[in-house]
Amino acid sequence: MSNFPVPFWSQPAFRGWFLRLFHHPIADQRRSISHLAEMNPADLPDFVQVSLVAMKSLRLLGSLDWDHLPERPDNRFSPDMRALPYTPFIAACLVKIDQHLVYMADLRDYLVENPALLWVLGFPLKPSRQYPWGFDAQSSLPTHRHFSRLLRTIPNHSLQFLLNSSVNLIQGELAPLLGADCRFGDCISLDTKHIIAWVKENNPKAYIHEGRYDKTKQPVGDPDCRLGCKGKTNQRKKHNAVESMPISTPLQNPVPAAKLEIGEYYWGYGSGVVATKVADWGEFVLAERTQPFDQPDVSYFHPLMEQVEHCLGFKPRFGALDAAFDAFYVYEYFHTSGGFAAVPFVERGRKGKRLFDEKGAPFCQAGRPMTLKYTFQCKTTLIPHERGRFVCPLLYPVETGEVCPIQHENWEKGGCVSTIATSPGARLRYQLDRESEAYKKVYKQRTATERINSQAVEFGIERPKLRNRDSITNQNTLTYTLINLHALERIRQRLAERGQAISA
Repeated sequence: MSNFPVPFWSQPAFRGWFLRLFHHPIADQRRSISHLAEMNPADLPDFVQVSLVAMKSLRLLGSLDWDHLPERPDNRFSPDMRALPYTPFIAACLVKIDQHLVYMADLRDYLVENPALLWVLGFPLKPSRQYPWGFDAQSSLPTHRHFSRLLRTIPNHSLQFLLNSSVNLIQGELAPLLGADCRFGDCISLDTKHIIAWVKENNPKAYIHEGRYDKTKQPVGDPDCRLGCKGKTNQRKKHNAVESMPISTPLQNPVPAAKLEIGEYYWGYGSGVVATKVADWGEFVLAERTQPFDQPDVSYFHPLMEQVEHCLGFKPRFGALDAAFDAFYVYEYFHTSGGFAAVPFVERGRKGKRLFDEKGAPFCQAGRPMTLKYTFQCKTTLIPHERGRFVCPLLYPVETGEVCPIQHENWEKGGCVSTIATSPGARLRYQLDRESEAYKKVYKQRTATERINSQAVEFGIERPKLRNRDSITNQNTLTYTLINLHALERIRQRLAERGQAISA
């Protein structure tokens, strides 16, 4: 037996005093939000039943799969103390967005003013006989700084789990209502939304001697935001071209945003969203992703589609996207799924129309299939891929002695040369019939993301009062989850009204 004295912090008396001081309940007898939502309202405490705020939040949030939410690791300071769970904080942040509360301090005051909501969301409570509901709301809540810290540190995959849960709930409600030839999420639309960072460089009234739009001078207010351009259009006209590439302008010492004719510069972020539309029922969010503002639109495509496949369990067959996504891999993705991508054509290098033979070789302007000379790997683009160099068939592999029948301007320079990706998608973007009814029908679905973004703007996504990427990313995911929850409420309300009409 050791003769060393027992440390004071391990003695029962000190441990009991420490627990009473900081009060982390060891066992909370309340059920999760999901279980509370399934209960008969008459079985809830009286102070919860009479609280319109608490009951409304319970109906809105209770459908999510809170029981399987990936929780924080159990890193206890003491065996008798458990870490505060993510669930009540995430639910409180959803309430914050829904109630248009700007700051975390506003959220904390709102929870103190509505103790029944505090009980419903599952916060650990500090008992008190001074209040008829049996706990002190002010003492039960952490500081608003701790709320901000949690929003920054919560892993985004936990919030993505709730977004997927909302999609699965909507899919379960609508699946019986759709025909056998229609699948929920089979036709999607994808678009991006700019998010303006909370920095003085974005405030035209703030005096900045130099460097307002200099990408080498990072704003002090937000170390993660980046400088980007919000174009008024995805295309700009140029000589001998119907459409052109997306705007590309040097960001060193540009003119002020108000004087730009091609777009506006901001420090901030971009939010990419995939939505689907169900006729007569509305638009729903399938996936979302937040990146710094200097990333191109096409960089959102593959990560978002991976999220969609993981959520739905299959690849959508049809996609409606704007001209910024006129890339070969976008066409190839939907072609391999059995459908097509409805994307406006962007003319590049004065090549508006091209024809191909059965083997995929492009025709020259004289109407002859060109010869593949060699292939190479292009590693300088966003998606590394194989390209083929096609040359004049009259000069390669052997010179036929014939002269170009149309006397092309390149004939004296060694004949025409064309470089194109060997992927089928590179040909599909030329061969797609953009005047067909099928194309027009799918392309109309692109407005689904516009209406989703309009709802997100109403919830404050465009100008968040946050100063780091992690917090903005997590708040965006919660915003789109909330949009789905409101859509789910509307679906259930219509189904209930329909059932009442049938029974009457």
